Amino acid sequence: MTLFYYDTIFQEHKTGEHPENGGRLLPAIRHLHFIGLDSDCKRPSWEPATVEQLQYVHALQYIQSVERFAADGGGLIEADTILSERSYEVARWAAGAACNAVQRVVTGEDKTALCLGRPPGHHAMPDHPMGFCLFNSIAVAARVATNELGLQRVLIVDFDVHHGNGTQAMFYDAADVAYLSMHRAELYPGTGTAEEQGSGKGLGTTLNLPVEMGTPREQQLDRFQSQLRAFAAHIQPQLVLVSAGFDAHKNDPVGSLGWENEDYRVATRCLLDVAAEHAEGKLVSVLEGGYNPTVLSDCIAIHLEELLAVE
Repeated sequence: MTLFYYDTIFQEHKTGEHPENGGRLLPAIRHLHFIGLDSDCKRPSWEPATVEQLQYVHALQYIQSVERFAADGGGLIEADTILSERSYEVARWAAGAACNAVQRVVTGEDKTALCLGRPPGHHAMPDHPMGFCLFNSIAVAARVATNELGLQRVLIVDFDVHHGNGTQAMFYDAADVAYLSMHRAELYPGTGTAEEQGSGKGLGTTLNLPVEMGTPREQQLDRFQSQLRAFAAHIQPQLVLVSAGFDAHKNDPVGSLGWENEDYRVATRCLLDVAAEHAEGKLVSVLEGGYNPTVLSDCIAIHLEELLAVE
């Protein structure tokens, strides 16, 4: 069984008509229930990420500023990111889901987990919010793996159509957490060139695969699979974390690289193969983008089907 994380508290991060709103996720939850995939999963209880855990990747002053901004009623905290009164609390619950999933997977309760939380996280920087994101859930979870559970090599794979600049920044000079991102070239936030490969002890632990608009999807998938397998062989991860954004889909209104539903099955199978080869099958997937609710529902279901197929 796959560990499955979702709670109605994620609807309390209220953003109105913003593209990242609670309505993007509700159809997926209903769809998973309708086809019975949610009942095939374990549904653990969990707690919000602690302030101490958030501080693994975020400055305390920043964490406190988000808390104050939400407590004062919220609003536009930066150009693309909206808070409501409970957003600080909700973002901690989202990060807590990823942390709990990592704890359970690493300790052997199950091999795979899927966290359908919001707000997303991979643009959140150490000291400021960005691109719909407040706290970088997958980065916090990666540091739980190294700081609390003793792992020495973690691999984060990001297939969101946007480059996860926050995640990259947090581990750019780290030797113990590697980052691979395939994303649309020159799209927001404008980072993630092939020349960005890490620095210091982290040189060679960052791999960016920018894709030009118009590149055939078959070519994209071939590149993703071959580069991921080679990078994982180099890193030898003990845990695979996935920033699962579904906005590379051809019908996504925000990004798009022409992907179709079944392409996410191919990508997920490759990720599971890499986890099986190097990390005893240990993989935790965390939702990032995806802004067409119908597409998101279908693609999450495909992704979860493959996670559940792991024996």
